[in-house]
Amino acid sequence: MCAALKCLPMWMARSVLLTLGLTLIPSAWAAQEVRVGAAHFPPYIVRPERGSDTGLLQQLLTAMNQLQNDYHFTLVPTSMARRVRDFDQGRVDLMLFESSNWGWKGIDYESVDLGLADSEVFVAKQQPGRDQSYFDDLKGKRLALFTGYHYAFANFNPSPAYLASNFDATLTYSHESNLQMVLRGRVDMTLMTCSFLTDLFKHNPQYKPRILVSKRLDQSYHHYAFVRPNGPIKTEEVAQLIKTLRDNGQLKAIFAPYNIEMVAGES
Repeated sequence: MCAALKCLPMWMARSVLLTLGLTLIPSAWAAQEVRVGAAHFPPYIVRPERGSDTGLLQQLLTAMNQLQNDYHFTLVPTSMARRVRDFDQGRVDLMLFESSNWGWKGIDYESVDLGLADSEVFVAKQQPGRDQSYFDDLKGKRLALFTGYHYAFANFNPSPAYLASNFDATLTYSHESNLQMVLRGRVDMTLMTCSFLTDLFKHNPQYKPRILVSKRLDQSYHHYAFVRPNGPIKTEEVAQLIKTLRDNGQLKAIFAPYNIEMVAGES
């Protein structure tokens, strides 16, 4: 290259060098990719393996990407059963909407409280004479549960064998299937997040008079971001992005329609 440039007039050689420099600059300034694990958890994450996630995670990542140019947050499909291993082995750099109770024991991660709170409740079929006392005792009741989820009533043990033997649980990969089993009398209860029920009643109001929702909470939680140590983005940078989105109102615009609470971060 250098020898070839010597054969050119000075003005032309300078022009070639300037063009080469401008070509190389964008690659030097390219945003660092941050891979964000996504496992089906509606309404937060909706079937990411199909390649067209319509959940709240995609809205949040879009807002984070638009906010700055240093990082590009990319959704990487995983599963409830596989997500912790993917994170631990470096296949993903960031997990959002997580809790330390959900299979993270012994895993090295750093956390950022997203300042978002949700709850999980029991759902049964509405029947004459059935009231809130129906949820007081799970003994003798058949449950429909989502495979890989960690439930407080089961001490956060997601083992299918444990859930089946101790709680007469049928496990599926679909909240819709679980709800249909409840309505058809194949099981007695299922569990759903309050945010999912808000979305369900908004788009399918016919379900509201047909189901009884417990006032008893199975679990109530703050959502956290788990950041991989020594990954491409620092915990402090994730925290600052979330704070900026909270301060400018974008966080509320994304999550408030689902009755997901905006709360003070836990210390």
